[in-house]
Amino acid sequence: MKRRELIKELEQAGCYLKRHGAKHDIYVNPKNGKKAPIPRHAEIKNTLCELIKKQLGLK
Repeated sequence: MKRRELIKELEQAGCYLKRHGAKHDIYVNPKNGKKAPIPRHAEIKNTLCELIKKQLGLK
């Protein structure tokens, strides 16, 4: 999955960018306060995308 597509899905679900890290961006779900790092790669594996969504409490 493209990184842009993942971020678009997260933002549509209500998540927002908390901060930029050295190699990852930290996104937060304000509904439950959960955080997850998003790597800065053009392509992110689908299994990792599902894990990120699970960490944020979206699935």
